[in-house]
Amino acid sequence: MADDRLDALAPLFQAGGYHHIAPPILQPADVFLDLAGEDIRRRLFLTSGQDGLDLCLRPDFTIPVARNHLAEGAAAREAAYFYSGLVFRQRPDELGEIHQVGAENIGRTDRLAADADMLALSVEAVDKLGGRAPAIRVGDEALFIGVIEALGLPKVWRRRLRDLFGDRKRLDRAIARMAGSEAAEKDARLGFLAALEGADPDAAHAVVEDLLSIAGIEAVGGRSAGEIAERFLEQAALATGAGIGPQTAATLTRFLDISGRLDEAGAALEAFAKDAGLDLSGPISDFRERAKLIAERGLPIEAITFAADFGRRLDYYTGFVFELHDAGAAMAHPPVAGGGRYDKLLALLGAGEDVPAVGFSIWIERIAQGAKA
Repeated sequence: MADDRLDALAPLFQAGGYHHIAPPILQPADVFLDLAGEDIRRRLFLTSGQDGLDLCLRPDFTIPVARNHLAEGAAAREAAYFYSGLVFRQRPDELGEIHQVGAENIGRTDRLAADADMLALSVEAVDKLGGRAPAIRVGDEALFIGVIEALGLPKVWRRRLRDLFGDRKRLDRAIARMAGSEAAEKDARLGFLAALEGADPDAAHAVVEDLLSIAGIEAVGGRSAGEIAERFLEQAALATGAGIGPQTAATLTRFLDISGRLDEAGAALEAFAKDAGLDLSGPISDFRERAKLIAERGLPIEAITFAADFGRRLDYYTGFVFELHDAGAAMAHPPVAGGGRYDKLLALLGAGEDVPAVGFSIWIERIAQGAKA
């Protein structure tokens, strides 16, 4: 731990069964390029080793902790870790060094209780660091996935919307395109792509990327080959009439607009599902149970808000997410802490199966700034 304030957190984490971990600062870059999403990819500090391996300064702790977990035993075993140190991200007009402290819990199968415990632990940790009583915002990507699956959207659109979840402006633009405002004309090229649309979306995406690679196309107008492939497949879906109508677009937007107190959000979600004729009983039931467990942890429900369009812009998050904001700051300001559930990360790192995992990170500098305000 770096100073006395951080030393105070060690007993808190250790009492909960968390073990200290210190992943190396230098990490293989390809792991982050493949898994961390655009939010981090554009901010990496890149270098290379003598063997030519592309390396980066660690931009977060979650992936390094997960890699270490995999290296030391069975992926699905239950383990809990805490950490403190620097992460490195390029930031306009700011230092690239960011001091973080946080925790990760891997392998715990009682997911809803683990979510509630992790949120409670983050609130207690922020309090011990001197942060003012936080305003808490939560979201749940599982609800959004339930909506787009219940609507029966084409695979390429489901994939695209999941990729954009958490970025409301881009999500709204994508929904507008799906509604046919940019419908493509049919031609032979789109006919070929349309044939791929009904196949496995990952396989179809890979085929298009391979074709672009064979043609020597790596980037056009700032878009990567993967982004170009995604655009092609979207255009193919529109050309074959696989977009959505205005009513479906309005349904998606109405869901994304749901927000309010956590203890009232369950009723709002049920009313939406009934009105839209969608079966969301599974994710709504989980949502209600998690809210109940959060209240049982003694957290101030009146200070917790739910936003249906809130997601963390990292590709490995899969369900419940949360942010803690300084009570004296507007919600638009950067959070002092954030985290959530990422059950697919270990599988993407080679575990061979999804492994339940949830965690959070605290930005020390933001707490310090709030304390001075």
